[in-house]
Amino acid sequence: MILNCIAVDDEPLALGLVCAFIEQTPFLKLVGKYSSAVEALVGLQDQKIDLIFLDIQMPNLNGIELARVIDSRGANKPRIIFTTAYNQFAIEGYRVDALDYLLKPFNYEEFLHAANKALSYAELLDKSQNPVNNSPTVAPQPEEEEYLFLKIEYQLVRIALNDILYIEGLKDYVKIYLQDKEKPLLSLSSLKALEEKLPSKRFMRVHRSFIVSLNKINSITRNALQIGKVNITVGDQYKEAFGVFLSKWA
Repeated sequence: MILNCIAVDDEPLALGLVCAFIEQTPFLKLVGKYSSAVEALVGLQDQKIDLIFLDIQMPNLNGIELARVIDSRGANKPRIIFTTAYNQFAIEGYRVDALDYLLKPFNYEEFLHAANKALSYAELLDKSQNPVNNSPTVAPQPEEEEYLFLKIEYQLVRIALNDILYIEGLKDYVKIYLQDKEKPLLSLSSLKALEEKLPSKRFMRVHRSFIVSLNKINSITRNALQIGKVNITVGDQYKEAFGVFLSKWA
């Protein structure tokens, strides 16, 4: 797979370095270079772009603002890897769904690591849109997926459903607690969005801040449940649904 790329940076030396890195990477194809985000926006209208190496601090229209414009294009938008000398923009980069964040000065090894993330994402997207066996005579598989992909630190991470113990919601983020892992994974997502992705036969929201894996519950009291050493309160608005689940085992 070859990714069509453009580079955007108002510093000539930095722009030249990124272009050189692109050209020496076999799966990247440089199809444009721009010294401003406004020029890049015009160029994006004329050709299909898979990946943008984008500086942030630029006059008139900065990289974050360009990323927001691109984000409005939906599923077919090009992916973005930010290249900047300022690390205070990392959270903003995460919010506009950037694949990675290269802090200047970076070397080719760091560049290649970020580029490989883009390639992995593109291959995953291609597989989901173009399944290998698309014969109309083959019926869809009834089995539910055994894993899901979540954005973790600028990359898509595959998480096995059977490894999930419980999930805690924290405003715009969620913490995913996994068996055999000391620290939870942190992902930029709402608990509601994640609840919609998980199979309801295996996971249940029991509190406004918690989703639990039903087969990982060790014990249950009147108003709480225990998974491992963690006690999770069952919220009032979730008690009826949880009671229906319990009635199956009564």
